[in-house]
Amino acid sequence: MKTRNWKYLTKLVVLTAAVSMAAAGCGSANQGDNAKNTGSGNAAGTPAEAVTISLGLLPSIDAIPFIIAHEQGFDKQHDVNLDIQTFKSAKDRDVAFQAGKVDGLSADLVAISIYNEAGLDVKITSTTTGEFDLLTGNDEVKEVKDLKGKTVILSKNTSTQYTVAMMLKQAGLTEDDITVTEVPQIPTRLELLKNQKADAAVLPEPFVTMGKSAGLRVLSSTHSAGINPFVLAFPQSAIEAKGQGIRNMYAAYDEAVEYMKTHDQSDYIDLIIKEVGYPDTLKQDIKVPDYLPANQVDVKEVEAAFAWAREKGLLTKDLAAEEVISDVQFKN
Repeated sequence: MKTRNWKYLTKLVVLTAAVSMAAAGCGSANQGDNAKNTGSGNAAGTPAEAVTISLGLLPSIDAIPFIIAHEQGFDKQHDVNLDIQTFKSAKDRDVAFQAGKVDGLSADLVAISIYNEAGLDVKITSTTTGEFDLLTGNDEVKEVKDLKGKTVILSKNTSTQYTVAMMLKQAGLTEDDITVTEVPQIPTRLELLKNQKADAAVLPEPFVTMGKSAGLRVLSSTHSAGINPFVLAFPQSAIEAKGQGIRNMYAAYDEAVEYMKTHDQSDYIDLIIKEVGYPDTLKQDIKVPDYLPANQVDVKEVEAAFAWAREKGLLTKDLAAEEVISDVQFKN
């Protein structure tokens, strides 16, 4: 394993930095679950004991369907117990993943390339509904193309930088046309932008809503730009040990999505405020995404992210997108 690759894994906070022991931890500790907990009962016709699927998630909008699935008991109805562990920082989540305390985690396509470059067998099991927005407080910046010669805050060698690169490309610019200020801490990015220490910054929710309430404007987003780097990932060993449990998890996820479509936002908005971290004062400003049933990542999305990772020297292996996509739930 190359020293340079491990340097990326330990340095990049947004990416899961240390998952080398997770594959072994998740797999060996749970090998017995797969044999007896299929979610369909045993030979005697009695219900199977629910498989526990532990997820390491950040407090973001892509976590909400999983949280609602558990809070509403949809997981139990599908013979799976979702053990959702929400971490305030990616670093804390990574430590839990490394110790084998979570089976899977929310990740992104740049992270997937780095994991596999480092020899870690981590697979994408589905996309998730996340979002990054590019915000500005500079009145001179009306569109993304106006960022030429301007300063943008992001975290280097991560999906935030990849997102900005794609937005710039769509506007006819390159990364060389801007000056990057690296700030991994998301709250700090927002404060710097509010205090006019930069011309733009990449932010996720709830910081986008906070920024807009402070007068910042959205130049572009992963949704409007047609970019979706957000995925759920599991070590291959966990997939082999708990395959049926993962499939049951997605059934519960889809039921949670249907619940949100058929219920008023007021029925679950307090849960979102609590779990994602929106200020209660912004309750009326929160716009819940139009979640879709779980689906597998688009191969072209993976190829685009891997191509960018190769340009940055993050990925040197001849790694095809299909090699990092699991068919545990979805067939490509």
